[in-house]
Amino acid sequence: MLNGFQQRSFAAEISGGQTVEHDVYEKGEGPVIVILHELPGIEKETIRFADKMVAAGFRVVLPHLFGPLGKFAIVRNMARFFCVRREIDIFARNRSSPIVDWLKALCRDLQQRHAVSGVGVIGMCLTGNFAISLMADESVLASVASQPSLPLFAQHALHMSPEDIEATKRKLDTNGPMHAYRFAGDKLCKAEKFSAIEQTFNSGKERITLTHVPGNKHAMLTAHFIEGEDSPTQAALNEIIGYFREKL
Repeated sequence: MLNGFQQRSFAAEISGGQTVEHDVYEKGEGPVIVILHELPGIEKETIRFADKMVAAGFRVVLPHLFGPLGKFAIVRNMARFFCVRREIDIFARNRSSPIVDWLKALCRDLQQRHAVSGVGVIGMCLTGNFAISLMADESVLASVASQPSLPLFAQHALHMSPEDIEATKRKLDTNGPMHAYRFAGDKLCKAEKFSAIEQTFNSGKERITLTHVPGNKHAMLTAHFIEGEDSPTQAALNEIIGYFREKL
């Protein structure tokens, strides 16, 4: 399934002083976009989405953060989180997961490696909140949070530290708004989550453009994506591609 992707390992330090290493897969040419995979892992729907972005003219970077490669494994991956909480704490409120430090280092590495002014990021579901935190880094010029769902069981809270929130606000004041999307009837990323983002970031000005896509599914860009001119998910993807082309 990963035909055409180049693989390498990348190591960086996270908070607490531990060094973390993950495989990274790259494909395509053009502006660099880092795609952070969802709970099922890097499986066929994620790769299909990555190939769409490659076809749109981007170099796609897929960090393999957790789960068996190439397999749809929601239950097994959820169980794994209780073993890797040093990197990703799915229940944390008002603080960011340590994996964000590793992702920032990866974005800086990609900026230097490909000699670009900055990279784009797409986070989805459990990684959607990471896309917001990463916007604060100088190496990230554009970011999209699709159905950001953390922390679990606390939709009124954000998976970001106060320091990350303020740094992200400052960056968005300079760079202009980033984008966030959810299905209007999503039961994992609820309207309450977008209300929390709105209240935190959009006081006085719009820093995150919040879009409620018609439908009651969850994985807007992958498993529940519907192609076609009249499809609201296709319209959202077209908007995302246009946003990245403008910013990168």
